[in-house]
Amino acid sequence: MTRRQRRAFYRILGAALLLAAAVVLTHTLLAKAALGWQLMVFLPAYLLVGLDVLRKAGRNLVHGQVFDENFLMALATLGALGMGFLPAAEPEFAEAVFVMIFYQTGELFQSVAVGKSRRSIAALMSIRPDTARVVRNGAELEVAPDAVAVGEVIAVRAGERIPLDGIVLEGESEINTLALTGEAAPRFASVGDTVISGCTNISGMIRVRVTRAYAQSTVARILQLVEESAARKSRSERFITRFARFYTPSVVIAAVMLAFLPPLLAGDFAGHFARWLARALSFLVISCPCALVISVPLAFFGGIGGASRMGVLIKGSNYLEALARTEIAVFDKTGTLTKGSFTVTEIVSRGISHEALLLLAAAVEAQSNHPVAKAVVRAAGEADLPQVTQVSEIAGKGVQAVLDGAAVAVGNAALMRAVDVEPPAVSSVGSVVFVARDGAYLGHIVISDAVKLGAAAAIAALRQCGVRRTVMLTGDRRAAAAETAAALGISEWRAELLPADKVVEVETLLATPRKGTLAFVGDGINDAPVLTRADVGIAMGALGADAAIEAADVVLMDDDPRKLATAVRHARRTLGIVRQNIVLALGVKGAILACSALGLLGAWQMPLAIFADVGVAVLAILNSMRALRVQAKKPLG
Repeated sequence: MTRRQRRAFYRILGAALLLAAAVVLTHTLLAKAALGWQLMVFLPAYLLVGLDVLRKAGRNLVHGQVFDENFLMALATLGALGMGFLPAAEPEFAEAVFVMIFYQTGELFQSVAVGKSRRSIAALMSIRPDTARVVRNGAELEVAPDAVAVGEVIAVRAGERIPLDGIVLEGESEINTLALTGEAAPRFASVGDTVISGCTNISGMIRVRVTRAYAQSTVARILQLVEESAARKSRSERFITRFARFYTPSVVIAAVMLAFLPPLLAGDFAGHFARWLARALSFLVISCPCALVISVPLAFFGGIGGASRMGVLIKGSNYLEALARTEIAVFDKTGTLTKGSFTVTEIVSRGISHEALLLLAAAVEAQSNHPVAKAVVRAAGEADLPQVTQVSEIAGKGVQAVLDGAAVAVGNAALMRAVDVEPPAVSSVGSVVFVARDGAYLGHIVISDAVKLGAAAAIAALRQCGVRRTVMLTGDRRAAAAETAAALGISEWRAELLPADKVVEVETLLATPRKGTLAFVGDGINDAPVLTRADVGIAMGALGADAAIEAADVVLMDDDPRKLATAVRHARRTLGIVRQNIVLALGVKGAILACSALGLLGAWQMPLAIFADVGVAVLAILNSMRALRVQAKKPLG
């Protein structure tokens, strides 16, 4: 418990002891004393546990915020304290203190539950580095991470957390990425490998050249996303907020009418008022909406915290709700369902040697960051590449350049047609890079990409989750797309798409009649427009990718596609908990409200009123805390 929670606990305990003493006194020594003296005996217990509620209610009244739970509790308990002075009324001093004690007990329980949720989020927040060991003038200095400039070298010893993104210059080690990906298996890093902030260096000492300032580092961006997630409310939360805004004044008006109308209609106001006032006060206690106002946001908050523990960043409860309602899952192919690690598997040349074709293509592609272009350059190895000029990359088509005065085009069939070259039909499976020079076709290079381990199981698991349609979009050739779709069990696919075409395809799918949402899953680098347009954009394998964290609504921090189905199951489980809380709170409160108004509860009126308020709130909070737990169901495959 925090210091504040401990103080609240001691106030509740002290008030309970004072209440017990007051009950004993009023039934023994003060049994025949005036009501004023009996009230004075109960006041210390009431003020000890209820003074802060009275202060909050008064402060809110001054600021015009009349109808909240503090106002309801203050009105109900003060009314109970004063009711005994009415004609033909029984004193309810003990009941007033009892209601306030149980209300404060529920508030304490809520505080502890929220604290547990925040500690779960803090487990992710622990990735925040405190210091960085920067190497300057041959000496290691401990400084704040934001004091390290790009290009400087930092030393990370075994057991320390990596404070900044960078590239390993010296040493090798195993890196624990659990805090970011949810995966316990360490990753090996050696010279030339990229490491990101927030991970832990397990074994050896490494020196890292910083590639990004702290403000732009992976850890800083992730922490910012988590801290801002509470601001993005789901439809359920917005409904509860609006509901409470109208619900609370409505029940106050209903309670006033319940206290005054029946005695007036009965013709004997003085004789009946005390009984109806007692029912109205119970009505106020029951109607307090704290079970909904507390438990629904807490369930979403816990759901986001639980997701973060398994390496899934959800930017807000609105996106968690959208993820839970996924009906159509649309996938990019390269880097999402396939490894994106292309290799040259075939070279076909015409009027030029294979080696010369490869060197020519590599010289032009060397200026591109596309995975296919990088595969061509890798295949050329350490050979000296010809010098090209006037390089121009055309999105979704390829690269054009000038070599020794000749115009060279390297890319797909669309680029060939753009330079008046008709490419031949290629039966080989894989991505095909055509090469032309001054309008003459020189040959093509076939590049293959392997399907990710577990991708087929991920598609099957999504179907088991109730996702009705799975669609694959790719800029690759139809033959390669058909082979990948068949291997993964995807029945719908679209091939030979430019980036703008993918947006059009998603727009078409969004226009189809459906009850749920459309999720687009991409690598987050080339798919930002589509990620933004979908109902929920999901970036997969986005560890350290700026574009993914910027554009996506949900970020899967490792490269396992099976985690998508796990995230959908978790989101649906969280939404189920929210619905359970709404049904529990409204059902119990509605039933006891009706019985209280009709006078059917008798001596159980106040105890049941307390249960309808505090008891239901505690049950709803306990239920909400289940969203924190991550189900350890092993992914299929």
